[in-house]
Amino acid sequence: MKKIMVLGVGAQGSTIAKRLNEEPNVNELICADYDKKAAMEMERTLSKAKGVVVDARNVDDIIQAARGCELIVNGLAPDFNMNVMDAALKTGACYQDMASGPVSDLSFVDAVKRVLSRSEEFQKAGLTALINTGSAPGLANVITREAVEIVDTCDAIEISVYDGIWSKKFIPFWWSPETAFGDMAAESVTYDNGKFVYNKPFNNPRMEEFLGLGKRKMVDHEHEEPVTMGILADKVLKGVKYVNFRYGGPGLDLAEYFFKMGLLRSDPVDVKGTKIVPMDLISKLTPPAPKYPDEIKAVLDEGMIMEEGAFLIRVKGKKGGKDLTVDSYVNAPGLTEAFEKAQITHESYLTGQSAFLFTKMFVQGKITTKGVFPPEVLETEERAYYLQEAAKMDITVDQYSYRTLY
Repeated sequence: MKKIMVLGVGAQGSTIAKRLNEEPNVNELICADYDKKAAMEMERTLSKAKGVVVDARNVDDIIQAARGCELIVNGLAPDFNMNVMDAALKTGACYQDMASGPVSDLSFVDAVKRVLSRSEEFQKAGLTALINTGSAPGLANVITREAVEIVDTCDAIEISVYDGIWSKKFIPFWWSPETAFGDMAAESVTYDNGKFVYNKPFNNPRMEEFLGLGKRKMVDHEHEEPVTMGILADKVLKGVKYVNFRYGGPGLDLAEYFFKMGLLRSDPVDVKGTKIVPMDLISKLTPPAPKYPDEIKAVLDEGMIMEEGAFLIRVKGKKGGKDLTVDSYVNAPGLTEAFEKAQITHESYLTGQSAFLFTKMFVQGKITTKGVFPPEVLETEERAYYLQEAAKMDITVDQYSYRTLY
């Protein structure tokens, strides 16, 4: 029987905790958060949970709460990753997180490299640290590796996520608006022929054709996949030369307008003698993402206008000396269906359930490799288990191959 700590029980962490509560191999859950209300809500609603208030800025605070745990699931912002990894090593626990960046003290690429640089420490301790385990990154990395295994050599990997939700109640983002605006205003990173290239925000706009949906505007977007996949290009991705991540949707359009107006700046501007940080003002005025069931229900009751989305992983390579493109489309419940199934949003459903499945692999003893690594490193049987379990949650993948005949 296992004792597991979920540190940070917001939208994703609480989803993981709820699913772990159903696992017979788990006998105790430590649900920790800086927000006492969030931690106590887990204790109140989950039979195996104990709510604990933890200040993750203090490593000793994390260690105290994590004593006896075999796994620490880090659901906090990436700025806390080093502290939580320190605590995992000192308590002898395995480690899982959902993102490597951005962080406040390093560039995005260096933030990812810093996490990976701790692999030897975890190896020496006989521990596993699985990083970047949500939907993207996370599920996307597993699917990418599956597709890459089809080709002999890999030329390019392009990951595209389009999120189109229009409700009568104005909800521009279904996760933290501050995080969303920050991500979209950041320089994106592309892996190109052995180098990491930083691109200006909203770079390379293009109309991407999605099967069954049509063309939608997509732009380059800051994400971990180009970084980890670039670092591991020769090791597990058959020498891939180019990796990119793109995002699109009404939230992106809104952010681009604000960006061009200077409203996503983080430096103060003078407004009639008062210093105001535009990003702080926009983040404050933007409606927060509905989190609790009654809040989500209120949005649905007011009415939906339209829901659409696409999650595409495209791998281009060669097989038998000929060009081959492998398109993998992720299918998952939309907002209305996710709420009917689990009383959560589509964002929490896909990201939280995808993250939980990696946690379940720890619980079931399916991950044996030691050290720090992202999901694209998982072996064939591990990936097969993950995808089979995902299908049980209505998260499936349709794969199409295209090749030139000559």
